[in-house]
Amino acid sequence: MARFKLIPEVHLLLFDAGRVLLLQRAHTGYADGQYSVVAGHADGGETLREAMCREALEEAGLNIAPDDLDLAHMIHRRSDGERMSVFFRAHRWQGEPANREPHKCSHLGWFALDALPEPMVPYVQHGMAQALAGVSYSEFGWSPEDSPR
Repeated sequence: MARFKLIPEVHLLLFDAGRVLLLQRAHTGYADGQYSVVAGHADGGETLREAMCREALEEAGLNIAPDDLDLAHMIHRRSDGERMSVFFRAHRWQGEPANREPHKCSHLGWFALDALPEPMVPYVQHGMAQALAGVSYSEFGWSPEDSPR
């Protein structure tokens, strides 16, 4: 019997002066038009922190050292399969955020934490709220109350 596998995802929580860096998804086939954080999949052969640093550079032009990332929250979630969504908080970075993937992102910018744009990807909004509340682990997509994906 084949061994069960989870898909590892990394998500960047970048906060500055009461704001968070968000992007609006476009032309990806998943949650297009919704806001999310800089995120992606681990490619294999890299740690999750290395994957997060790679995605930050690819998507937003930010240089982040793995040691400048702290685990903020982890979600075991169910969507089209089972995924482990790992949220990292960056304490330091170099560069100004810029949309480096305009073919996948229609907008990248800072948003006040008390005035987040809508719509947001539901599990991302959940993960950010849990991280800000100091909760280290949650589950999403397992119960009927959870929004899909």
